[in-house]
Amino acid sequence: MTDTDSPVRVGIVGLGGIGNHHAEQLTDLGEDLVGGVDVVEEAREDFSERWGVPTYESYDALYEAGVDAVIITTPNKFHEQYAVQALESGVDVLLEKPLAHTLESAERIAAAAADAEGFCMVGFNNRFHPGVEVFKAEQSDGRFGDVMHVEANWVRRRGVPGRGGWFTTKEISGGGALIDIGVHIIDLALHVADFPEVVEVAGETRSEFGGREDYTYLSMWGEDSEEVSFDVDDSVTAYLRTEDGASIAVEVAWAANRPPKSEFSIQGSEAGATFDRESGDLTIHETSAAGAPHHEDTVVETRDVDIHQEEQQYFFDAVRAGEKPQRNTVKQGLQVQRVIDAIYRSSESGEAVRLD
Repeated sequence: MTDTDSPVRVGIVGLGGIGNHHAEQLTDLGEDLVGGVDVVEEAREDFSERWGVPTYESYDALYEAGVDAVIITTPNKFHEQYAVQALESGVDVLLEKPLAHTLESAERIAAAAADAEGFCMVGFNNRFHPGVEVFKAEQSDGRFGDVMHVEANWVRRRGVPGRGGWFTTKEISGGGALIDIGVHIIDLALHVADFPEVVEVAGETRSEFGGREDYTYLSMWGEDSEEVSFDVDDSVTAYLRTEDGASIAVEVAWAANRPPKSEFSIQGSEAGATFDRESGDLTIHETSAAGAPHHEDTVVETRDVDIHQEEQQYFFDAVRAGEKPQRNTVKQGLQVQRVIDAIYRSSESGEAVRLD
């Protein structure tokens, strides 16, 4: 716990694009950016020049400089190394999704978090959409009854990240579209369903576009390397069954020959909802006999917010209070990781995978 009137002293591990984004947000919130860590000298120099803080090649040097919390934005393979170091030194951690590149690595992070004085929160920022917050508030009041089915989509028409970088290299990322953007929609689907126990998973992963020499796109996050390589999935279809009889259908793609879609359809026993992750729009669907039988669609208008900044604010408030967050927990992140692992195993075996 830090002084409730003082800014949190924060270090960032992983100083690329997302590291700079986090730095901008935390300084806007009035927190104290202490320094950063990266193994790449150029990244350290650029970050130091931009933010006027020291940078280091190792976590130990950052810890010795004095930090209350760290934000870890490294490639997935290195999450475990830095998260465990920080947790063992008593520092609170905001760890970008996914928890890790493999289930085994995620389990080791969870074990370290369970033994730590500090805490670890996982960066599932989509939970902080105002539309999602409204849905959860109405859900807690019983408006939707029991959630029976969720359709979760994040489909890009063409959106493969720069090929040859770590996103498209399985050894470092752990997978492709599923572990990059699919992890977000699986977490959000479980979140709106109140995190039921998933008992069975069936999935199919595909790699149709990223490895093509004639891959054509209009824009790309990052750039292709000189030697284009691609050994991960670029689209996935999956179906989850839960212990309480609910189901979740997942459709995720970096590239697909169809219009883009980023919509959640939530079917409850008393009412339903449609949420568009891209626009933030939420519509609640109900049917009533009041007055006369009718269907009723309620369009919910909310403020525009920066969901990454909302997530950071929640994290820093928890650091100041010295209390473990009740959302975006490592336990939930590990459940998401188990689902991802099961989807990959199901696709490889051609059979559904039981998790119970």
